[in-house]
Amino acid sequence: MIIVIANQKGGVGKTTTAINLSAACAMQGKKVLLIDLDPQSNSSLSFIDPTRVNGGSYEMFTDLDKSFNDFIYATNVKNLDLVPARINLAKLEAKLVGDFDAAFRLRDRLEEVRSNFDLVFIDTPPTLGLITVNALVAANYVLIPNQSSYFALEGTDDLLETIEKVRSRPNPELNLLGVLVTLFDRRTALSKDVEAHIRKVFGKKTFSTVITRSVRLEESPAHKKSIFAYAPKSSGAIEYQSLSKEVLKRV
Repeated sequence: MIIVIANQKGGVGKTTTAINLSAACAMQGKKVLLIDLDPQSNSSLSFIDPTRVNGGSYEMFTDLDKSFNDFIYATNVKNLDLVPARINLAKLEAKLVGDFDAAFRLRDRLEEVRSNFDLVFIDTPPTLGLITVNALVAANYVLIPNQSSYFALEGTDDLLETIEKVRSRPNPELNLLGVLVTLFDRRTALSKDVEAHIRKVFGKKTFSTVITRSVRLEESPAHKKSIFAYAPKSSGAIEYQSLSKEVLKRV
């Protein structure tokens, strides 16, 4: 199964979710591939030393003479592999524009390796450009992290519209896996009100698990670790373990 984690609004916990959900599923014995399609490469930095990288997601899109396996790196998490991103990924859209297969490049390349993995997670940039469209065309499911703040659903309509456009032609198999409430602050009435609103809008598609705002979760990427390696007994670790179980049930 291929799951894209997407929201064009930045700062909603998208990369945090990509890092920790992929690690949690790998820890449950699933063979997992994480593809970093965000030029900021935060997912990559959490798992591998950037000096090890000799070709990543940009080259996977552009260097078609090489095998997809050439861009897959083992991480320090058992069962979890990574296609890392580098800053050159920011040039990809300009490179692909005009190519007849531009929106299908990732789907076609994944055919080489998808049978080797139980789950493929794709971390996307905070835009609805060609990179995100590639991810949606390749995926079976979309997971949308939504921050429990006043502007939580701002831009979600655009993402849902893009999903429907992708479903209508290039990828009719694409489905919404669920909406994840992130950065939840149990102390504030606003967070609770926003969570209730998200659940009203998305109903059963909203995950039962809520990711609370956590210092440990914010610190772990700086230490280049998943929450399970950095603070395995923290609320963030418990919540992402819970989310992984929900995801595995839904797929």
